[in-house]
Amino acid sequence: MPTILVIDDNPAVATALEVLFSLHDIACEHAATPDAGIARLQAGGIDLVVQDMNFHADTTSGDEGIALFHAIRRFDPDLPVVLLTAWTRLESAVELIRSGAADYLGKPWDDGKLLATVNTLLELSSTRRALDARTRDDRRRRDALAQGHDLRGLVWDDPASETTLSLALQVARSNLPVLITGPNGAGKEKYAEILHANSGVREGPFVAVNCGALPHDLIEAELFGAEAGAYTGANKAREGKFEAADGGTLFLDEVGTLPPAGQVKLLRVLETGRFERLGGNRERSVSVRVLSATNADLPAMITDGRFREDLYYRLNGIELRLPPLAQRPRDILPLARHFLDGRKPLSAGAERALLQHGWPGNVRELRNVIQRAELLAREAQIDARDLALPAAAVAAADVDAYEPGRAEIEAALARSGGVLAQAASELGLSRQALYRRLDRLGILRD
Repeated sequence: MPTILVIDDNPAVATALEVLFSLHDIACEHAATPDAGIARLQAGGIDLVVQDMNFHADTTSGDEGIALFHAIRRFDPDLPVVLLTAWTRLESAVELIRSGAADYLGKPWDDGKLLATVNTLLELSSTRRALDARTRDDRRRRDALAQGHDLRGLVWDDPASETTLSLALQVARSNLPVLITGPNGAGKEKYAEILHANSGVREGPFVAVNCGALPHDLIEAELFGAEAGAYTGANKAREGKFEAADGGTLFLDEVGTLPPAGQVKLLRVLETGRFERLGGNRERSVSVRVLSATNADLPAMITDGRFREDLYYRLNGIELRLPPLAQRPRDILPLARHFLDGRKPLSAGAERALLQHGWPGNVRELRNVIQRAELLAREAQIDARDLALPAAAVAAADVDAYEPGRAEIEAALARSGGVLAQAASELGLSRQALYRRLDRLGILRD
């Protein structure tokens, strides 16, 4: 049952409100003075305050009520407050509504209007508590992931990223090969670094190879090494990437680009841990944790005969799927701020434009956009037009009646730590307007 605190020096008012609220399953407590009211708030468990504006019989200025309201605001910026007075001054009402008061009613009040206001505010207050609880849960989960793990500076805030990271940390200490899939620019190498940094071979080397950048006729030499004279220009023996990664991790990026001959040789070393250098006949052995990554549809390539099925299953001990940036929108602004590193702030319009854009190039595209904007911005902050994004995103950011979407609201709530007043200010909304959007979108409702 919700609880309302009535702060009023008139016992008759308190009794009338207690009766009214009790008839509608709302608990009501009474404090006769501002000091008593603040003391009761500090004890906790109050969902809404109905406060008088004057506490002495010879006072009608409302100054006492204004002081009490601001004291409540300092104690809890999000606690709903309904102002109630027999001496209604329009100037005071406007000032306090701008400061966050929920409503301003004169005495005698209309029971129906007061109840409608109170019920709406209590419902929205319940949403606030749910948001606060989720924020605390988010922080606990984030702290648990960060504690005792090396995340290699990963920046994330979206639940989709948290799911991926949790799985990566869960499998990191396993010896199974991991296939990291996802679109270009999504951060596959960063996750490979995290897997290595939290593995049982983290003290060993981490060697990354971009298979797509290797000439087909040199892939074998790059991976397995070559003896002197093995090919034109090979004046001396050289070790390959498998030897360089011995005792550590070998990361094969764009593994789907390997030609058939390279696939065969890779399969053999994965099965036996043994190989021969190009042009040599001495068999060598290594102990290497193999991670691989691709943006290709390997099952489709198997069907087409372009990728070996047996190699696929050797690489895919566990698959780690990275969603595109567009599917983890709460990561966008934290990443953008990370790339700026405090050198320049983003305007509200720039933030809206970043959230409106579809990011086909993912994190890599975002980094490039931010670096370019930082270089070209002429003002002290980066505005939407400095980002040079498609016109649709910039136009949406400049609309006066801009309506923030679910992703932007959730991102603002996360950045504010669940403090609705701060999130509302960031979104350019009043606190009550934010409440209405939370209610309409069904965000974190019990």
